[in-house]
Amino acid sequence: MKNHSRLPFLLLLFFLFVLPINSKVVAQSNGGAGAPQPPMAEKKTKTTNIHGTTLVDDYFWLREKTNPAVMAHLKAEDDYAQSMMKHTAPLQEKLYNEMLSHIKQTDSNVPFRSGKYFYYTRTEEGKQYPIYCRKKGSQDAAEEIILDQNELAKGQKFMSVGTFAPSDDGNLLAYSTDNTGYRQYVLQVKDLRTGQLLPERIERVNGVVWATDNKTFFYVTEDAVTKRSDKFFRHVLGSDKNDLIYEEKDELFDIGVGRSLDKEIVFLHAFSKTSTEARYMRADEPNGTLKVILPRQAEHEYDVDHRNNTFYIRTNRGAKNFRIVTAPVNDPSEKNWKEFVAHRPAVKLDNISLFANHAVLSEWENGLQELEVVDFKTDKRHRIKFPEPVYSAGLSNNREFDTSVVRYSYNSLVTPFSIFDYDMNTGKATLLKQVEVPGGFDRTNYKLERAFATASDGTKIPLSIVYRKGVKLDGSAPLLLYGYGSYGLSIEPTFSSNRLSLLDRGVIFAIAHIRGGGELGEEWRQAGRMMNKMNTFTDFIASAEALIKMKYTSKERLVIQGGSAGGLLVGAVSNMRPDLFKAVVSQVPFVDVLNTMLDASLPLTTSEYIEWGNPNEKPAFEYMKTYSPYDNIAKKDYPAMLVKVSVNDSQVPYWEGAKLVARLRTMKTDNNPLLLKVNFGAGHGGASGRYDALRESAFDYAFMLWQMGVKE
Repeated sequence: MKNHSRLPFLLLLFFLFVLPINSKVVAQSNGGAGAPQPPMAEKKTKTTNIHGTTLVDDYFWLREKTNPAVMAHLKAEDDYAQSMMKHTAPLQEKLYNEMLSHIKQTDSNVPFRSGKYFYYTRTEEGKQYPIYCRKKGSQDAAEEIILDQNELAKGQKFMSVGTFAPSDDGNLLAYSTDNTGYRQYVLQVKDLRTGQLLPERIERVNGVVWATDNKTFFYVTEDAVTKRSDKFFRHVLGSDKNDLIYEEKDELFDIGVGRSLDKEIVFLHAFSKTSTEARYMRADEPNGTLKVILPRQAEHEYDVDHRNNTFYIRTNRGAKNFRIVTAPVNDPSEKNWKEFVAHRPAVKLDNISLFANHAVLSEWENGLQELEVVDFKTDKRHRIKFPEPVYSAGLSNNREFDTSVVRYSYNSLVTPFSIFDYDMNTGKATLLKQVEVPGGFDRTNYKLERAFATASDGTKIPLSIVYRKGVKLDGSAPLLLYGYGSYGLSIEPTFSSNRLSLLDRGVIFAIAHIRGGGELGEEWRQAGRMMNKMNTFTDFIASAEALIKMKYTSKERLVIQGGSAGGLLVGAVSNMRPDLFKAVVSQVPFVDVLNTMLDASLPLTTSEYIEWGNPNEKPAFEYMKTYSPYDNIAKKDYPAMLVKVSVNDSQVPYWEGAKLVARLRTMKTDNNPLLLKVNFGAGHGGASGRYDALRESAFDYAFMLWQMGVKE
């Protein structure tokens, strides 16, 4: 996802008292006589001269978050979107109730063991948020509520829990909360014996681990302006001191703290998009010093875990898709490396999880996730078997080191989220729970398929597809195509009970696993970033064309969706092939690429020079200019669009989507709806409450079904 954050949160109550700015009539998008008229943002031109090119930005002023006129414009846009969607209000309510009917509102997840306690969360009907609980000694013991997010959310428009870290003895809980959506978390410590909060209150915390003495903890903070995680502190409970242990000066790097499962080592990893560096200290020596494991080098990515006085290093040195080596703790230099898992060109090695007698490798092969178990005693290896051709699988909550049982999750586009315990000695998998989907769900009513599109250079692009049996594959069906394709992130084909409201209306759902993601390994990622970014967009276009050619849908009934960097994707392809799509749903979209990346004062811009390119360098500027959605809007017909932004978004600021819509209103030549939906009380992920999130999904689905021509 796009890791940009902008100005600090300001109270937004005054929005209610700001008069809407005047709206001008726009013939090409007014929806006909008597229809609501879309607001037109005033043009205030700002020009940037670079590399002999003049960038014209007529709507730069929309960045002025404290300007009442900006908030008035956003309010007018949101009112217009609501009025244009008013005719779908009954459908929205029906969709909401359907989605709610597919959720077991009072439920709990499977407890996991950590020390003397079994931890879990549960939900109650009518309450927006989970309740964090535990039981001592066994799952049959009395319940202890340790944190109720519903209580934390009282009087708040937004509430998110970030860090949740019990001390080793289980007496204390370090947890963090964000009440704006800006992803700026405040750390507090609760004494679970008394229920009282301790005096500690630390701002902007992004990760906490405890030392073994149960009174010292280590934490990372982010810079208040740039939101780059850059400082590492030690704190002793009851002290007013916060000892700065390490500060990351390189603006390309963030830092993150973790602890080995055997609880012996505290790790501090510094990471950029293409390079990493790890440090460590013993958890039982909280006043010790950090030691570098391997100094950072350009293009060397590695991470480290610990077992039996040995470091296990996952490295791309001589291994594009990573390999694992071991090294002694007293001297982990490269001369002491021993091969543990060799490089396999067709297998992306994502992670290694270490237990007392086993290791579990998390891998991607042929665009699918695999879990491989290694027995340290016998050196035998085997993979856990999964039953479907397209699925999502990964390790779940594993907090105990000395165990022969590993917990993993499994689901697919037709199989609800499931938790298994797997005996690594016998190979037996035991289903602990599959999420119940009430409301008449039957997985046998749906068909799961895998297909491939062919890119312009001959590359095969995997497609994950699901639809209700009985849907005719003659080109007449509506289809929703989703994509992302950035940061090497893999889009897993997961189950969604909400999505049933589309599938049961005959809508086909497809995911295009395009280059820039990580589904097919590191080469897949590299082929869709920096000066290869155009492959991401042409792969998506090829995927849409293939779905039409294979008679899954037609361009008259094809809707595309993407969020954050996926918003960049759908924005770019809407400029490149507007004729190919009926409608676009663009959520918190990164679309103002050049203006954002040319402004080094904006949070995290510089760290992303090695993801998108540095536009201060002419070749990168010229290349980015070919696809930046905001800079490529032209006078032509566009698909219908729903653009969604959040005022408190710290990843992609609200003004990117707002500026895109403002420019489109003056340029597009069609009569298709163009809506800007604004969330004034949330951030990048939208509403935090589960019922509020369902309302947002109902709005999105109603827009899609309207544009697909699906009749009730």
